[in-house]
Amino acid sequence: MDRLTQNVSHTHFILNGFNELGELRPLLFIPFSVMFLLSLSGNFLLLYVVVSHRVLHSPMCILIAVMACVDLSLPLFFVPNMLLSFLLDWRGISLTGCLVQMHCLHFVGAFQSTLLVWMALDRYFAICTPLCYHKYMALPGFLRFVIPPLIRNFLLTTLMVNLAGTLSFCLRNVMDHCFCEHMALVQLACGNTSTNNLVGLLTAFLIPVVDFIFIAASYVIIFGSVFRSGRSGVKALHTCVTHIVVITVSLTFALTAFLSYRIRNGLAPASRVFLSTMYLLFPSCCNPIIYGIRTTEIRQQILRLLKCPHFVNIVPYS
Repeated sequence: MDRLTQNVSHTHFILNGFNELGELRPLLFIPFSVMFLLSLSGNFLLLYVVVSHRVLHSPMCILIAVMACVDLSLPLFFVPNMLLSFLLDWRGISLTGCLVQMHCLHFVGAFQSTLLVWMALDRYFAICTPLCYHKYMALPGFLRFVIPPLIRNFLLTTLMVNLAGTLSFCLRNVMDHCFCEHMALVQLACGNTSTNNLVGLLTAFLIPVVDFIFIAASYVIIFGSVFRSGRSGVKALHTCVTHIVVITVSLTFALTAFLSYRIRNGLAPASRVFLSTMYLLFPSCCNPIIYGIRTTEIRQQILRLLKCPHFVNIVPYS
């Protein structure tokens, strides 16, 4: 009987995240639905404003619009299903659906990180090499910086997901998560998963950690350039510190969730699920404010759109 059980691989899984809350679990529908609606409305407004106003078609504003597209699409891959799970107790997902969701979440999530790298490059060229800014940020030149990270993200994510798809899941099919996170699925597998663990760690290091190091190094160079030149560094400092705070919080959520599967810790399953959810949902909620409302040109167009012209010149972006 045991041998027969080991030869059967599950192809259907139960997403059991936050099950420890018991009867209180449906109440999670309220905060997560509010965050979801804020994310959708904020990013849609930001995208609409940038696309509909030609004055905002500068390289940095275009990158902000792309960020809004990413932040608009990322929650759609997991939040509606999660909300249905809270409200109607729909918890099932097929292995194929799980792998597709995993690939979409990790690839688009990696794209968030890579976009911050491109924004750091924009700030570097604008502040440190202003005479060459249009040369580097023109599409032909900028593609040199766009294509390699995208290839890296796609190859690493595809490798990680494909390796997970080759595993046999003969132990159990209940996943302590609200969506198909890589290690949440891998830990259900029977047999050796050391390769999956290694590839997952490499992916976490080679994408968000390397991107964070590159962004931090870029901003250190920017600070040095501004202060050495004697120019007012308030705007650059304000912009860069804001970017670093956002990516630091997101990276902390992500790495804590990733590493909690691999090292001994007292982190409760519900806390792990919360951190995993926040590293995907938190940036989508905050980025419209960080990269939209606080950018002078975009804020002015948003306020004009909302017919509040008397607020246009308040709270300058300094």
